Amino acid sequence: MANGKTNQDEINAVAWKACDTFRGVVDPSEYKNYILVFLFLKYLSDLWKDKKEQYKKEHGTDSVRIKRKMERERFVLPENCDFDTIYSKRDVSNIGEVINLALEGIEEANKAKLEGVFRNIDFNSESSLGQTKDRNKRLKHLIEDFADERLDLRPSRIGTLDVIGNTYEYLISHFASDAGKKGGEFYTPAEVAILLAKLLQPKSGERVCDPTCGSGSLLIRVAKEIKDHNFSLYGQESNGSTWALCKINMFLHGIDNARIEWGDTLNNPKLIENDTLMKFDIVTANPPFSLKKWGAENAGADKFRRFYRGVPPKSKGDYAFITHMVETINETGRVAVIVPHGVLFRGGSEGVIRKKFIEENIIDAVIGLPSNLFYGVGIPVTVLIFRKSRKNKDVLFIDASRDFDKDKTQNKLRTDHIEKIATTYKEYQAKDRYSYCATLKEIKENDFNLNIPRYVDVFENEEAVDIMKTQKEIQSLENEQAVVRKEMAGLLKEMGL
Repeated sequence: MANGKTNQDEINAVAWKACDTFRGVVDPSEYKNYILVFLFLKYLSDLWKDKKEQYKKEHGTDSVRIKRKMERERFVLPENCDFDTIYSKRDVSNIGEVINLALEGIEEANKAKLEGVFRNIDFNSESSLGQTKDRNKRLKHLIEDFADERLDLRPSRIGTLDVIGNTYEYLISHFASDAGKKGGEFYTPAEVAILLAKLLQPKSGERVCDPTCGSGSLLIRVAKEIKDHNFSLYGQESNGSTWALCKINMFLHGIDNARIEWGDTLNNPKLIENDTLMKFDIVTANPPFSLKKWGAENAGADKFRRFYRGVPPKSKGDYAFITHMVETINETGRVAVIVPHGVLFRGGSEGVIRKKFIEENIIDAVIGLPSNLFYGVGIPVTVLIFRKSRKNKDVLFIDASRDFDKDKTQNKLRTDHIEKIATTYKEYQAKDRYSYCATLKEIKENDFNLNIPRYVDVFENEEAVDIMKTQKEIQSLENEQAVVRKEMAGLLKEMGL
């Protein structure tokens, strides 16, 4: 602790240790919900307590004025719905129900911001947390872990809102790592999110959307690039628990105006305006790779007519997500989407859709990234950038697949790797064995195949071999070998062998 304030790393470590209560008992993809909701509850309680103390200092015993000011805060914390009340009841036989009732009270008092957020979390669940005795024991441990003085999250103690937001992101990233393949369903690695944000270059006043927003990390990262905080964020997420985490994530980052919808983007888009799809300046996403059963059977009846270029195969939803994203940008908008490499070269209906995108001149760049960047996904991936109102007709190809650091089981992008990609895209120029600007004619000659090695030559000529020098080295080794063999034969003879 420095200057009386708990540092970020210490808060992260203590919060992560609280997960020990569930490890080995509850699946990481599920227990993340309990930990993150409890962190949220603890933060609300500490923030409420801090504000109350502040107003008491300002207004003394004037309870009416204090109450009036508390009612104007970003949220309302009803009586007996705070962490301290739960802590005082940690030994009761129905502690799970006590927590549930507190969350219901918070949700009811803050409908505009938190309606439905806790509907998928049950601290009294036997199937998730075990039978009564075991469940009560686990919940008591969890409560006591969060009562650690190092998790005193009052702003007067920890400083800015960034600290709690950073802890939330830290936990989400670690849950994604623990959850393996399931982790990719709710989290885009921070360095990849930073890369997309820099490629998109968001500007003040812009509308930003992620149609498969997960826990909201990518949206928040793009928003951070807008320094005056003048932005509008929109998202949709199909998984109810993950949607709730996104709503909480926005709140903890001080973003109260984000519109985050719960539902299937492809079959039931919720971001509607004047009975048509909303339009955005920026649309970015890390959608599920090659999603099976994405709803191809409903594409022909799509009232928004998104699939006029063609219907993607029913067993691969990549181009369904891409098409939706392109159809939701305005006339000067741009898209950055993470896709598997197959999107670049697969034939059939995907090839038809890809050709039409190229002929429309809205594909701006194809950026190859290293393999194993994403949790549970070992394959290399690509960032496709679409841009309306393009002035040139070239497509920039970047092969950044060789630039990464190995970190345990995952590969990571360093800051200089990210800057190299972003700078190359901004300059939009060819660089030896790294990037290439392909003309429409070249792409047509390649049958509209966008596979990066067709355009970026990464082959490095091997150093010429000096045959005479190599022959002399071989002869020298053979002579040395003959001497050693002769010495070995002598030793064996002396030993009678």
